[in-house]
Amino acid sequence: MPIPLPHKSSVMGIEPEWVDYNGHFNMAYYLVLFDRAADALLDSLGMSLDYVKTTHQSFFTLETHTSYLRELAPDHKVIVEAQILDHDHKRIHYVQQMKHAEEGWVSCVLEVMLGHVDLKAKKTSNFPPDILARIAALAEVHKALPVPPQVGHKIGLPKRA
Repeated sequence: MPIPLPHKSSVMGIEPEWVDYNGHFNMAYYLVLFDRAADALLDSLGMSLDYVKTTHQSFFTLETHTSYLRELAPDHKVIVEAQILDHDHKRIHYVQQMKHAEEGWVSCVLEVMLGHVDLKAKKTSNFPPDILARIAALAEVHKALPVPPQVGHKIGLPKRA
């Protein structure tokens, strides 16, 4: 049996205009890199730009939760690993981990709920059977992977006794 692996992006760099006045990689641009990596994941499942243009079906982000764990420097390179946690006939629940490309430590974790959308009807729609089968196959493989502890994390201040 092959070892289950998360979907991996290409190595990506931090663009100079993404560095803020504090000299830090600005938090908004973490999402740009996550989005680029998500496009690669969706392409691998058959939901590419061609798919959107020919079927008038696409995918919209319904909800996210971001955990910033360790700062990236402007000269760092990253890779994003994606893991499908769950899915149904029109949604995918997945998590992405942004890692330092050379040292492997996790900088940021993004949990996402994605919906499949009919662009003409302007509402959610079922995945086509072939796409759903690909999602299900990858989700099955990803079940064997450990789930990052940030998944399902509730934001809030701890209650004092």
